[in-house]
Amino acid sequence: MKKNALTALVLCAGMALAGCSNNAPAADGSGAATTETAANPSAKSEGVMTYQEYMDAELESEVTIEAYVQAKQSWWEDKATIYAQDGDGAYFIYNAAVSEDLYEQLTEGTKIKVKGFKTEWSGEVEIAEGAEVEVVEGEKWTATATDVTDLLANEEELIKHQNEFVQFKDLTVAPAQEGSEEAFLYNYDGSGEEGNDLYFNVTKDDKTYTFVVESYLTGTETDVYKAVKELKVGDVIDCEGFLYWYEGANPHITTVTVK
Repeated sequence: MKKNALTALVLCAGMALAGCSNNAPAADGSGAATTETAANPSAKSEGVMTYQEYMDAELESEVTIEAYVQAKQSWWEDKATIYAQDGDGAYFIYNAAVSEDLYEQLTEGTKIKVKGFKTEWSGEVEIAEGAEVEVVEGEKWTATATDVTDLLANEEELIKHQNEFVQFKDLTVAPAQEGSEEAFLYNYDGSGEEGNDLYFNVTKDDKTYTFVVESYLTGTETDVYKAVKELKVGDVIDCEGFLYWYEGANPHITTVTVK
């Protein structure tokens, strides 16, 4: 990854370009807010790890966590990748064993119990492929995006928010290529066409970051894909998404607002 470059992939299909969340953050500063009926999003059942216990667990060890679905990637071949969060932190659950029926139940805010093995891939801490997922009936909870704009160039601090629902504010759309007035490219080098990934650059405090709308996750008919194609150099935007980590920060953006 280039210095001062951030790759942002858009995660949730069908997410519109809308304003950032107006929910007030929790008193503990975690950015978490209750939007349903969960009294304590950090509470765990017997035998379930706290977030800190999960983070302290050795790599390749078996872990059991409870958290709330915040977003999910597409289902295929009885697998699904899930972003989940509780009141203390966030989890990336990669290619879990999920039937099509179960996938339909994994709506935003749904509480799940996950049993699998903790692993790491290019800096990303995650629960490895094949984890078992069980829906926990009862309360629902969703997180409010934590503003990490000031940490954008500080990966040592930014990584502490790995996989959390976050937001970046007041980013300025820059030319997709030097000397160009185009705001996006099809593919990283401009070699693509409609239906391929969209790449666009933004600047903040004189540093440039690259964001990507990944068509595999969004599709050409989604509001996000269409709206990014309408971006103009000089537009000021806010973004929300999940702070995925692969050899550095790679926010998977779910919402973009042109201000």
